[in-house]
Amino acid sequence: MRLLTVVLLCCSCSLPLVAQDQPDQPDPPAAPQAQNSGAQQPAPTHPAATTYSNGYEVRLKIHKYASWATLPLFATELALGQSLYNNPETGGKRTAHIIVGTGIIGLFGVNSVTGAWNLWEGRHDTDGRKIRIIHSILMLASSGGFVATAATGPHMHHGIITNPSDKSLHRDIAVASIGTGTVGYLLMLLKGR
Repeated sequence: MRLLTVVLLCCSCSLPLVAQDQPDQPDPPAAPQAQNSGAQQPAPTHPAATTYSNGYEVRLKIHKYASWATLPLFATELALGQSLYNNPETGGKRTAHIIVGTGIIGLFGVNSVTGAWNLWEGRHDTDGRKIRIIHSILMLASSGGFVATAATGPHMHHGIITNPSDKSLHRDIAVASIGTGTVGYLLMLLKGR
C-alpha cells in the first residue's frame, strides 16, 4: 500500500515537468536595420504574444471558481478530522468527514485536469511560468497526498479502530497535504494572475 502511495506521488509530481520538455521557440528574425550615422542599431525584440483558445479560457474560469472552495473545505476537514482523532466515532461526524474528504478529492480532480491542460496549452508563455510550474507541482503533490490520505484511513471494526497507528499516519499525511495545497493556493492567489 505504501509503495502504491509513493508511486502515485512520484507520478503526480512529474506531470508538470513534461510540459517543460518542449524545446523553446526560436527567436523571430530581426528586422532590417536602418542606417543612422553609419552605425547599426540593434533591433528591439519583443516576446511573442501567446494566443489562447476559448477552451483555455473556459477551463481557467472553471479552475478559478472551483478553487474558491479549497480553503473552506480544508478548514472543515481539518476540524472534523481533529475532532474524530480526539474522539473516534462511527456516527454523523465520521460521515461528514468522509463527504468533505471526497469533496476535496473531487475538487482536486477537476482542478488537476483543468490546470494541467491549461499548463500544457500555455507552455510557450514565459510570463509567470515559474509561478505556474511551482503552483502545479505543489497542487499535484497535494492531490497525491489526498489520495494517500484516503488510502491510509483507519478502519473500524465494531466501533474500534483496528490499527491505532493508521490514525496517526492518516492525520499526518492529511495535514501535510493540506499544508502543501494551501501554500500552492496562496502562491497563485497572491502572485499569480
